[in-house]
Amino acid sequence: MSKKKKDEPVEQQEAEEIIEETSADVSAEASVKAEDVELIEEEVQEEEPLRLQLMRLQADFDNFRKRQVRERAEWITRANEDLFLELLPVLDHYEMGLKSAESHQTDGSVTEGFKLVYNQLLDLLEKHNVTPVEAIGETFNPHVHEALTHMPSDKPAETVIEQVRRGYRLGDKLLRAAQVVVSSGPVEEKESE
Repeated sequence: MSKKKKDEPVEQQEAEEIIEETSADVSAEASVKAEDVELIEEEVQEEEPLRLQLMRLQADFDNFRKRQVRERAEWITRANEDLFLELLPVLDHYEMGLKSAESHQTDGSVTEGFKLVYNQLLDLLEKHNVTPVEAIGETFNPHVHEALTHMPSDKPAETVIEQVRRGYRLGDKLLRAAQVVVSSGPVEEKESE
């Protein structure tokens, strides 16, 4: 040891030795920590593509699930649409039977019973979002009406004056167009010569 160190008190020498040992330990720990940091950074870099892949798979699965729910709803709607299309001619014949019974003055209780059944059927269709298309008195719309003929009348031209067969909608979609007779306007009287 140097002369200076011999003159210093023993406590200070011990303190310096402790500091030297501590600094050596700290530098050794710092090099170990630097290696640990490098390992952690490498692991993070390896995990990042896996994390991205997991996120993509989760998004794909979520999209798949939503698509399945949407397709199932479309299948149900399509099946209902086919069923209602087959049921509508039966409803048409029922209406014709009711009109015929009323015109032939059938017993009132029988006619009333059939009307109750008819109203139940209409309520069932309405419950499933099947609604009739309004036609009489409306302006002819080729998207919802099917013109069978044009007839002169006192109504303005292109106004529906008679409904031959009722049309129906399923929600916003046209299920069946209404068959109608359209006004061609008032009859023009020829001037006599």
